[in-house]
Amino acid sequence: MARLSNQEGLADWLPGRLAEERPVVTVIGDSILDGWWDGTIERFCREAPAPVVQVQRRDFAPGGAANTAMNLAAMGADVRFVSLVGEDSGGQTLLEQLRSAGVDVSHVVSHPGMTTTTKFRVSSGGQVMLRLDDAAAEVPEEGLRQMAKAIPQALPGSSAVVVCDYGAGALEGEVRDTIFENLGPQSEGSESGSANARQDTLVVVDAHYPGRWAELKPGLATPNAQEAARLLGTEFPGGAARCPFVEAHADQLLRASGAAAVVVTLDREGTLTIRPNGDSPKPATHRTWARPQAEKQASGAGDTFVAALTIARAAGLPLSTSVDLAQAAADVVVHRPGTSVCTTDELAKHLRGFADTALTDSELARHVEEHRSEGKRIVLTNGCFDVLHRGHTRYLNQAKQLGDVLVVALNSDSSVRKLKGPDRPVNHEADRAAVIAALSCVDHVTVFDTPTPIPLIELLRPDVYAKGGDYTPEMLQETEAVERYGGTVTILDYVPEHSTTAVLERIRSTGEAPQT
Repeated sequence: MARLSNQEGLADWLPGRLAEERPVVTVIGDSILDGWWDGTIERFCREAPAPVVQVQRRDFAPGGAANTAMNLAAMGADVRFVSLVGEDSGGQTLLEQLRSAGVDVSHVVSHPGMTTTTKFRVSSGGQVMLRLDDAAAEVPEEGLRQMAKAIPQALPGSSAVVVCDYGAGALEGEVRDTIFENLGPQSEGSESGSANARQDTLVVVDAHYPGRWAELKPGLATPNAQEAARLLGTEFPGGAARCPFVEAHADQLLRASGAAAVVVTLDREGTLTIRPNGDSPKPATHRTWARPQAEKQASGAGDTFVAALTIARAAGLPLSTSVDLAQAAADVVVHRPGTSVCTTDELAKHLRGFADTALTDSELARHVEEHRSEGKRIVLTNGCFDVLHRGHTRYLNQAKQLGDVLVVALNSDSSVRKLKGPDRPVNHEADRAAVIAALSCVDHVTVFDTPTPIPLIELLRPDVYAKGGDYTPEMLQETEAVERYGGTVTILDYVPEHSTTAVLERIRSTGEAPQT
């Protein structure tokens, strides 16, 4: 399969290219059927002080590992699903919906002694009033044996395998043993013709108790805050303090998960990706930022995130780009009621929505004033941001962490030519603005055509003016303008090996850009 190299960031064509790659992904895990019953409340029952919900609509959708499989199929993957369901109405509904979505369910075991886990949510007026969980008291051993036999048949040719362990019992006993036999790291001296199917297959673990799979040595582990806390054997702080807490315990999370990289999902705080950083004792991190809106009764955004992350990595995208894409996919579904999926077209439309988003000075000033009235801290930075690379995203994430709202001012095409030469920029200012705006850490983008951003600084009066490079505040013309009204100038990390010039030189000399 061809390997994608996305140096343009989250362009709207990217989801379509991923779908064209059509990677084979096997999902192994606990099936859940999500039931969403909605109705009206006009009275309370006589027997108890409980509202009577007159049900008007009943919707069902695959949940748990089945939702991950649905999302993968919706984004263009060729999905094989391995699971255990009952020979009941829930199992039939689940299999029908999976088949209609194009998921291969030939490896799903239907067993008469199994009860298909079903979660009924009863709501009225957008508010969930009650949830009823119907699950198996005990998972039949024969069902697990049949599921274990199905796993080796589903693995050949898979670019990625997602292990979805929701603690419902389908990944116990022989199933667990078979997963380790086929996907665990091969020991030294293993014969090349052995039954182990790991080789270059990406293994992703999405588990309530990720430590149970540490010996699998997955390529990726995707715990949420609660699951990451279990790995550390501690409790997480609340709110915005969670991300710094994760970063402070990055090394322990890598060791406890056994994974090559860990992506911790933090709901409204976005995600933090942790991975080894060469010879440095401190792991490298990459942050994404969620775009929260009014709360809706959504479920399964984490499954969407894992699916998008998996298909992107299976197709060869850099990890940081894959995580950004996964955050965008989660943003698509998190504002919908119920359990839903993100399709290729919906993700492309979402990314396309960032095109032509560069604000005029007056529009930007109005937004900044609104943010300031809410007590938010404004950060401004500027640059060409031509061919997007890891140095850019690292820098912008650092800038975001200096405040609440990040504004990026792009040099216009004419000013880039004056600064960089007649063959730059590679990408037009509208394209550069769309790509930068699609990054989760960026709140607003504008384009300026003046020799320096001083006029924009004087208009917006940001709390922090951030600049990346081998500068000192004294070297910048902008420093006087910022300090005049009491603002702060902050110099961020300089990453010379990841400069746009270095990327272009490598493209010209070798024909390929460096991966991140």
